[in-house]
Amino acid sequence: MSTGSAMSTGSAMSTPSATLGATVELARLWSDPYPIYRELRRREPVAWVPAANRYLVARHRDVVALERDPETFSAAERDSLMIRVMGHTMIRKDGAAHARERAAAEPPMRPRVVANHWTTLFQRTADELVDGLYDRGEADLLRDFAGPYAARNLGLVLGLPDAAPADLQEWSQAMMDATGNYVDDPTVWRRSQTAAQQVDDAIDDVLGHLRRRPDESVISAMLHATDPLSVEEIRANVKVIIGGGLNEPRDSLAVGAWALLTHPEQRAAVEADPSLWRRAFEETVRWVSPIGMYPRQTTREVVLGGTRIEAGARIGVLIGSANRDETVFADPDRFDLHRKPNSHVAFGGGPHFCLGSWLARSQVSQVAWPTLFRRLPGLQLAPEPEVELGGWVFRGVLNLPVRWTP
Repeated sequence: MSTGSAMSTGSAMSTPSATLGATVELARLWSDPYPIYRELRRREPVAWVPAANRYLVARHRDVVALERDPETFSAAERDSLMIRVMGHTMIRKDGAAHARERAAAEPPMRPRVVANHWTTLFQRTADELVDGLYDRGEADLLRDFAGPYAARNLGLVLGLPDAAPADLQEWSQAMMDATGNYVDDPTVWRRSQTAAQQVDDAIDDVLGHLRRRPDESVISAMLHATDPLSVEEIRANVKVIIGGGLNEPRDSLAVGAWALLTHPEQRAAVEADPSLWRRAFEETVRWVSPIGMYPRQTTREVVLGGTRIEAGARIGVLIGSANRDETVFADPDRFDLHRKPNSHVAFGGGPHFCLGSWLARSQVSQVAWPTLFRRLPGLQLAPEPEVELGGWVFRGVLNLPVRWTP
């Protein structure tokens, strides 16, 4: 068992009775988590937070340490909200069980397949959406482009091409809201149950066809893997991919567009040098990480960041905080696409490193941003309404009003 990295991440010992974590309110985290994260990193980097019923891990080095020790910090959280919503997905499994399901789903998301197959389809989606918006001269870029774009692409990649983009967006949001439903809102549970059933129905509609006619999609890959997944396993993993696979590209697309529109010198740089689109993407997911927190559970007593944590404890891995750690990133609250190095952990690490990372990079930095900034002349923020952000388990802009000259 690899315990050294976790045991060496702090010297001063603290306990769950430390006071800072007890003051953390989920509503404040949702509005603006970064001031709270800054204080946690400084005063209590591994803090027991009663409002979240878990220890929150705020520092970059502690996040890296726990990811290097999956035997101690297990993804198989008992009574997981994700399992309640989606079933037992690969994200909530460890070891051989996780590796088997990941291997079945992975082939369509490998870099070469993304480059040679999916990127062309992503470009078609982007062009069709811009064609539909162009004459209007204004739009909410989140609602009218980023959401439908991510949804249509996801339907193609999954093997659900007939799923309406509006349905995919509703399913994703309903299930993601439920996986972060730490306040136990019954309305959120009901909405997620409806979404989960509709996803199952959509999968059932395509299974027969994909069994007979395999294609490049994820569902097809899972059906025809060397060790094929069961229908129950396919359903669970499609649900989790609908969550992250829509959330991450949508929110990184919108946040990054907002960043470039509000940093004209960096926008000018990336438009002059297309190689910088990729760096803009990496800085965007560091600056506002679309998945801001994910859970783990300890399998033994361990010391992390100077805090002794009991066996079976729930952990919240604060990616959104780790990616603004001032000991790793100079001036971390500033958006800077020239940042180098940029050792962000927005896609996690270890055996659970995000499967869809190359899909997100392609959709956003290779296709969506270059298309939007090239095809919408004079693209700029509209004067109102003001852009708002929200979330801490998942974070992004809530609106993005823009205008251009048709």
